[in-house]
Amino acid sequence: MSGVWSVPGTPRVPDRRRLGAGVRARQRWAAVAVAGGLVLLAGCTGGSSSGQADGSSAPTSEAPAAQLAVSPTDGTADVSPTTPVQLAVTDGAIGEVTVTDAAGTVVPGAVAEAPADPAAPTTAAPGATTSVWTPTDPLAYGTTYTVDATATNADDAETDASTTFSTVTPASVTTPSIGPLDGTTVGVGMPIRVFFDQPVTDQAAVESHLLVTSSTPTDGRWNWVSSSEVHFRPSTYWPANTTVTLDADLYGVDTGDGIWGEKDRTVTFTVGEKHVSVADAGTHTLTVYDSDQVVQTYPMSAGSSENPTRNGAHVVLEKYEDITMDSSTFGLAVDAAGGYRTDVQYATRISNNGEFVHAAPWSVGQQGSSNVSHGCINLSTDRAQWFYDFSQPGDVVEVVNSIGPTLSPVDGDIYDWAIPWDQWVAGSALS
Repeated sequence: MSGVWSVPGTPRVPDRRRLGAGVRARQRWAAVAVAGGLVLLAGCTGGSSSGQADGSSAPTSEAPAAQLAVSPTDGTADVSPTTPVQLAVTDGAIGEVTVTDAAGTVVPGAVAEAPADPAAPTTAAPGATTSVWTPTDPLAYGTTYTVDATATNADDAETDASTTFSTVTPASVTTPSIGPLDGTTVGVGMPIRVFFDQPVTDQAAVESHLLVTSSTPTDGRWNWVSSSEVHFRPSTYWPANTTVTLDADLYGVDTGDGIWGEKDRTVTFTVGEKHVSVADAGTHTLTVYDSDQVVQTYPMSAGSSENPTRNGAHVVLEKYEDITMDSSTFGLAVDAAGGYRTDVQYATRISNNGEFVHAAPWSVGQQGSSNVSHGCINLSTDRAQWFYDFSQPGDVVEVVNSIGPTLSPVDGDIYDWAIPWDQWVAGSALS
């Protein structure tokens, strides 16, 4: 789509007046040389003389014409608007470069010499110098552009080249949603999540344009948790107090099936203090760590044998000071056996399957001794309030020793830390 080198340049003939001046100069030089020779011959009394016997001047040489090739090649269609406009010059130097749209409007941009790329396909002559014209603002979709360029050789003779190409017209465009949001602070367990509104066919192309940088380097990798959602996390939790930036450079990227990236997005967030808690369903205790130091150990009650809490690292998603919990949200009617509708306080959500750490004054007698909840972590009201105030989105609650299964895709959109690292890496489209 991006084209290959072609559009050979056409040498421009030097000005005839300059040629005429050169001829007249050589004629004057020849006349002087002949006259000098006559004087020497007339005054000769013997001996030898250096120089050419016939008095002619040394032959002059002309510099080879510059060769100029432009890519995309003339007539190329369906070009990505981010495809670079490249100019290769042999035996000369790049001169003026002008890019115009179909209406003849000049597109602002600048030319700079491009670094050598041995892997880049090109039919430019060996030894060519490659430059790239970069627009001030990205080229548009569905638009025709014309490139007019010149190059000059060592004698300042110009070579011209021109090419016209058109950018692709997408069937539709897409802009993904991204979490965490720009400017937010999250806990060490929060992955980067990129959500597309429809399945991504070319996942490798998309992933190659998702660049993550962090103030503390990590070994993080992407994993496609579904055909329309990709997550990024390190092998272990994020380092605390780290600034992370995602550059989603998706404008001009073909995601597949005629769908192209609508625009680029940049999101920067901060990973705050390390808050990791361990909810042990076997000992019925919740141990809270702040930067690897134990700050609280609370008696708790986890999910009962009928409704066990899921094992694995849960991630704090949101908090509600007051919320009504309703069993019908997960398919159990309120009036059915085991159904409920209850107002609770200080609810900290740790998964999307209905698991919270929350106040449960009705189970204080069982907290620390047995598991009686519908899957949540039950605490007394004052302890639940402390945990609510302490927690931030992205904090981790590791559930251990529950009789329930391990957190999985059926439990919501963040089960990332339950996936072994080798399996996580294998979920990358670039593995």
